[in-house]
Amino acid sequence: MTETQQDPSPGSAHTPTSAGNADGAQASLSGSLLAAERAVQRATGHLLKRQHAEGWWKGDLESNVTMDAEDLLFRQFLGISDERLTAASARWIRSQQCEDGSWPTFHGGPGDLSTTIEAYAALRLAGDSPQAEHMAQAAEWVRAQGGVASSRVFTRIWLALFGWWRWDDLPEMPPEVIYLPKWMPLNIYSFGCWARQTIVPLTVVGALRPCRPQPFTLDELHVDPDDPNPRQCKAPLTSWDGVFERLDRMLHGYRRVSPRRLRRAAVNACARWIIERQEADGCWGGIQPPAVYSVIALHLLGYGLEHPVLKAGIESLNRFVVWPDEGVRIVEACQSPVWDTCLATIALADAGLPADHPALVKAADWMLAKQIARPGDWAVQRPGLAPGGWAFEFHNDNYPDIDDTAEVVLALNRVAHPETARVTAAVEKAVRWTIGMRSKNGVWGAFDADNTSPFPNRLPFSDFGEVIDPPSADVTAHVVEMLAALGLASDGHARRGIDWLLAEQEPSGAWFGRWGVNYVYGTGSVVPALTAAGLPATHPAIRRAVAWLVSVQNPDGGWGEDLRSYTQTDWIGNGPSTASQTAWALLALLAAGEGGGEPVERGVHWLAETQLEDGSWDEPQFTGTGFPGDFSINYHLYRTVFPLTALGRYLRQSQPGRHASTSTE
Repeated sequence: MTETQQDPSPGSAHTPTSAGNADGAQASLSGSLLAAERAVQRATGHLLKRQHAEGWWKGDLESNVTMDAEDLLFRQFLGISDERLTAASARWIRSQQCEDGSWPTFHGGPGDLSTTIEAYAALRLAGDSPQAEHMAQAAEWVRAQGGVASSRVFTRIWLALFGWWRWDDLPEMPPEVIYLPKWMPLNIYSFGCWARQTIVPLTVVGALRPCRPQPFTLDELHVDPDDPNPRQCKAPLTSWDGVFERLDRMLHGYRRVSPRRLRRAAVNACARWIIERQEADGCWGGIQPPAVYSVIALHLLGYGLEHPVLKAGIESLNRFVVWPDEGVRIVEACQSPVWDTCLATIALADAGLPADHPALVKAADWMLAKQIARPGDWAVQRPGLAPGGWAFEFHNDNYPDIDDTAEVVLALNRVAHPETARVTAAVEKAVRWTIGMRSKNGVWGAFDADNTSPFPNRLPFSDFGEVIDPPSADVTAHVVEMLAALGLASDGHARRGIDWLLAEQEPSGAWFGRWGVNYVYGTGSVVPALTAAGLPATHPAIRRAVAWLVSVQNPDGGWGEDLRSYTQTDWIGNGPSTASQTAWALLALLAAGEGGGEPVERGVHWLAETQLEDGSWDEPQFTGTGFPGDFSINYHLYRTVFPLTALGRYLRQSQPGRHASTSTE
């Protein structure tokens, strides 16, 4: 994890390449093969050394300092602050501040108002003076962006917990929402799983409206401290925004007249819902926000800090911590061992490691043990479907996801496991579950089927990012690729997926990336799936995709795309070259039959030249997506697994019958 710095401006990456530069960047085929071979050997060795004794891999999952700030606020609210932890988290938060005083949501990105406010509040709790230069600069930046009143709802909820914002000035979400049947709009299952896990405990917090005043104010973060929440003109009633603004006003009115017995029963129903979904490790959904808000909600309802539910919840959050050195503490939003392990397994198999290599068999054993055998929240929409998926995290039986499941099956398919029947049974369960999780249009979202209601995103409460889980091209592509690998490319489910993917292709030739950045990821996911399913490299959709990728290749031979591509078209396919995004582009080009062509050779050369001595690559850029445009992720293992996969496939195409060298075994 590194300090923030500014990336080039839009358009700077794709200046025309002179003939001399092109000649200098392009290695001969034999030279590229030799360089790729060396890179694969080093990356294979690096990855094998990182495997845990139990068989799994996990890279750090870096997001932004709201995780660290909210952790400090959370501990202050519960009265469990620790001077050493606070100081270590504060050091990390300070280190990520931009020159203009703000904090971004991703490396090299612009300042973000809510992130900056939360970082500032946490540093005040850590003892930083508002007169200190870095704090005064941050406060000035916040005021210039509209102050606290312009920040997201979750930020203002955190401030309300300490008396720095009025509860009356927050959108209302009553706990009675727990009673809405699934056929009604805005029932909790119309929200994506990550949103519903967060919203249910927050309805309890909002109903109780706690306040733990601090010995200082945050008046310096308001444009006008005497009027911190100036009245805003309401949207016209004829617009959806206007309708939902008035719905929120009605909910505020309902709060004043809600029957006490009903409110109490609803709060208790929310508490039961929360407790029933606590995982074996004490967490909720394997992600930080639901865990934090669930602990706060239950504590407000009288659960003591030594109660087994709360004790396990707090201990689970303590495991979301990375210490890069003794004095710096970083909080992960989530942990990704299943995802990292299946990707690492595929990478090593593509690198030429024998299919029965002990490392691959051990990884397969660990993945097989993680298959989920009981229904979760997904069963609300698919009550008759037998379980069989995998989740992203160590413990998350309630929320397996289609993307992990497809990639785990692809990984298991590459391993020669001694217990063939065990693997076959697991794969069959996974395929049945995956096919059963398709939405009405025949394709796949990440966690739920038919989670496509347009209403949750329109609530004033839902301004923290994407809150629904519609089908996406990248997840659907991975399912199609899985079905093709199992010989099911002609199956009707795969054909519907292929037809949908072809219809979703952008006019440019690219595909949108929901869970990775962005069009490079989407295209790098879809093209290998389509060709694996039998589309010829000459198909018009494949040729358009190839043309787009070639058009956005950087002069240095790599590919990159900035996260601002989700909101600003100038950034589409544009950004400094990164190892993971270069690999995604190469995977698509290789699948399209472009191996040996100049773009592929230049991409391979870039990966070989930029590899570090330890076998990995440097990648401070964020290439993972949580919520497009709102929450971004740097998966620290991406910089190794995807380049290794791409280089391995390049060598396999160039040298049929190639096997890994003995130095990697």
